[in-house]
Amino acid sequence: VLLAVYVGYLGMGAAVLQALERPAEVQAAQLLLREYWKLMANHSCLQGPALERFIEGIIQAYKSGVTLQGNTTSLGRWDFSGSFFFSISAITTIGYGNLSPSTAGGRIFCIVFALFGIPLNLVLLNEIGQLMLLGVQHCARRLEEVFHWQNKASFLMKTCALVTGLLLFLLLPPLLFSEKEGWSYDEGFYYSFITLSTIGFGDYVIGMNPDQAYPSWYKNVISLWILFGMAWLALVIKFCINILE
Repeated sequence: VLLAVYVGYLGMGAAVLQALERPAEVQAAQLLLREYWKLMANHSCLQGPALERFIEGIIQAYKSGVTLQGNTTSLGRWDFSGSFFFSISAITTIGYGNLSPSTAGGRIFCIVFALFGIPLNLVLLNEIGQLMLLGVQHCARRLEEVFHWQNKASFLMKTCALVTGLLLFLLLPPLLFSEKEGWSYDEGFYYSFITLSTIGFGDYVIGMNPDQAYPSWYKNVISLWILFGMAWLALVIKFCINILE
């Protein structure tokens, strides 16, 4: 029965996503073809195969973090802050996919680094989660001692922890992303949940816009937000698991 519910839930998700996303995909494909034929008609000197190779080269360069800016190229995704952010996205298993090692040495190191880093990350997240739980339980006991509440104190503190976590990790960060990345609030909220849940599609990633000037503290603060936010969301998901079970 559980397997049937699981497969049915996936089927429902697939049907809804197909209904929502398929028309946009078809429209994007039609727009791409129109722009391609318009370019070929206005610039007849361009040859199809050569143009396609150039476009493929641009796509591969963009995946490697290199973008064209006039007559120059922009670098910076593999500086220390960018590499640090990639490291945390690797061991937290977020894996955005917008940036990956391109050298054999980098790929081998990434395997070894993740092999030991993922367990280390899980241990740290577990410890942070336990500290959060201990803090909530301690506050609940204090309320019980002061106001002589019993079940009310525990429920009140769990509710406060949930609301505080929602504010710190899901509701307020999109305001920062709107200012630094130029995203809308719903895009920032979407990025926040996709990141903290370790889904990590990679369609939205912070600090990757070559036209934006980012402060030096930005990626470091986001890294801490990811770490503590994942611990908080893991507790919420664990609570949901207990309800389902």
